[in-house]
Amino acid sequence: MDLDKVKQTFILEARELLAAMEEALLGIEEDLNPGESINAMFRAVHTIKGSAGLFGLDPIVRFSHTVESVMDRVRSKQISLDPTLVSLLLECHDHLASLITSTQEGVEETPESHEGSQRLLNQLIPYLEGNGVIESTPVRVAAQPSGASEGGWNECWHLSIRFGPDVLRNGMDPLSFVRYLGTLGKIVHLASVVEKLPRGEDYDPETCYLGIELDLDTDADRQTIEDVFEFVREDSEIRLLPPHSKVEEYIAFIRAMPEDERFLGEILVAGGCITTKDLEEALRTQKAETLEDGVIHGRLIGTILIEDQAVPPPVVAAALDKQKKFQDRQAQEMKVVKVQADKLDRLVDLVGELVIAGASANAMAVQVHEPRLLEATTIVNKLVEEIRDNALSLRMVQIGDTFNRFRRIVRDVSQEMGKSIELELHGGDTELDKTIVEKLSDPLMHIVRNAIDHGIESLEVRRARGKPDTGSLSLNAFHDSGSIVIEVADDGGGLNKAKILKKAVERGIIREGAELSDAEITSLIFEPGFSTAEAITKLSGRGVGMDVVRQNIDELRGSIELESYEEAGTTLRIRLPLTLAIIDGFRVGIGTASYVLPLDLVIECLDLGPFLESEENHLINLRGEVLPFLRLREIFRMPGEPPTRERVVVVQYGETRAGLVVDRLMGEFQTVIKPLGNLFKQVRGVGGSTILGSGEVALILDVPQLIQLASEPSSGLRRRPATHLPPTHS
Repeated sequence: MDLDKVKQTFILEARELLAAMEEALLGIEEDLNPGESINAMFRAVHTIKGSAGLFGLDPIVRFSHTVESVMDRVRSKQISLDPTLVSLLLECHDHLASLITSTQEGVEETPESHEGSQRLLNQLIPYLEGNGVIESTPVRVAAQPSGASEGGWNECWHLSIRFGPDVLRNGMDPLSFVRYLGTLGKIVHLASVVEKLPRGEDYDPETCYLGIELDLDTDADRQTIEDVFEFVREDSEIRLLPPHSKVEEYIAFIRAMPEDERFLGEILVAGGCITTKDLEEALRTQKAETLEDGVIHGRLIGTILIEDQAVPPPVVAAALDKQKKFQDRQAQEMKVVKVQADKLDRLVDLVGELVIAGASANAMAVQVHEPRLLEATTIVNKLVEEIRDNALSLRMVQIGDTFNRFRRIVRDVSQEMGKSIELELHGGDTELDKTIVEKLSDPLMHIVRNAIDHGIESLEVRRARGKPDTGSLSLNAFHDSGSIVIEVADDGGGLNKAKILKKAVERGIIREGAELSDAEITSLIFEPGFSTAEAITKLSGRGVGMDVVRQNIDELRGSIELESYEEAGTTLRIRLPLTLAIIDGFRVGIGTASYVLPLDLVIECLDLGPFLESEENHLINLRGEVLPFLRLREIFRMPGEPPTRERVVVVQYGETRAGLVVDRLMGEFQTVIKPLGNLFKQVRGVGGSTILGSGEVALILDVPQLIQLASEPSSGLRRRPATHLPPTHS
């Protein structure tokens, strides 16, 4: 495999792990049970460190290893994860992200990067027991005891015993332990170790200097043998090496264990290879690693157990293999194929062309009246529809990832401004087209920053108004009537309508004395260059932002609504289509032209005559509900006389309904959305175009704008054509 491709995979995975780490850090302060989040952060940093080591990325390894050590102390509850440490770890996250970016760009560690690493390391050091960075120690496999042979005692338990110096003073007889071991089986080999025995005046008759190397042929298990030394275990060194037959049993038992998520020590304990006390002792050893030359040597549990001759290397290898199998199985279950975005876009484009070609084939089949051909094209069209839905679903992504980015922004900006703000996220699993998500990020950023700066008041103002000290900001997403709605709400001061009106008069946007509704006043904030801020801040006040928001939303064929109550809060509601590529459409005819309405927005169709309430005011009575209507023939200045029997298509966008009067209904139609040229981008009431099966072009109507036109009786737009377009012929 190409090493560069492998490194790119590492970079992608590292970014995903860092995103998970940031999300966990931002939620940790509100988490009542943060244990799993802490473990997730530890695993993320540990994985990055290990993967970076494979590529020799020493700056990343050194830095992440120190962060990992701090996280380990948090995980073991030796230190608490307070807001100061959370902020420091967020800085470490950002630095790791910059190191990953440098790796991706092939940039070596710069003096500035090294200085940044050292600054953060200096801040991390107080959270460790010692100073310096962490380096791993290679595994050293213990040699077999002298005297081992192919047969004989190496088929027995081997005990290496070093009694503590106070054993005799505590009334214990070392030989009594040997005699008791003889009751458990046969002692086939015994050798005393007196290397610590001093000479002359240094000898103390009350101090025990004895060590024993012993081979025991017994059927007893490890726990039974260890229990013999229960009373001297704390101040003595007791090591047990199992016989080869036991090693094979351990390995076989470990391999037969169910594949679930366990630490290495837990697997060895469950397999009977070590006892709980052995594991606790190894963990204590791991934590007590001492400083040498300013470097903390942190050995892995498997390394400690092997070097201390507690477990043979083949058993540790079997346990590690069991761990890896679980991780591999989990990875298999969560398998994801990563595809470049341009390839996905090309696939959707080709599916769109396939939809057009299928419609053309079906139109030809209808013309020749061949039943078998009609049946074949019907089957093909159904398959094309399934392919279309699946291709579009590949581009659908959850908006939760976009929402989660604002947790960090809200935290940092609110701290900078001295405000306490709680961010609530809802509907993160709501899916929409990735193209929309990408273009939505900037508008949401403007809205959230405005809510923090202008919306939520300072602490003094909130207290004076009897509000909680902590302000509330929420992001919510949900599906509604074939579109997606994104709400940004705050419990701040709301919009000061009088101030907005005064500013609009000063800037000449409206004339003095003009009577505007509340909705018309609040919509003034979307005018270019409009701002009521008294002072320019880092976030706002320059009059740039909300007009850009509306422009970006318009480009996405969406709409934006604003609901505000003075001193009570503001809710900004963005309504967007689910996709910008292919939709189910409903085809209507006016004169010789065809138009397409998004099928999700169509409620019902009916004849105009029985439901006509007022021809003069353009109103229909739909079972007791009075709705405005538009004649599309008038809107688009279609020549000719309308038919005697006119039809009404009732459409709904959000909470608003209206009727669109057309000449004829032509049924459902798979619609591939083609963008309009620059010449037609400012045309109201038209959102795009599509190609019919006959090869002709039909305009896709912008239902939200048409409903707005129908709902503005005072403007006269219902009688005045919105534009003049050349008719498209069907």
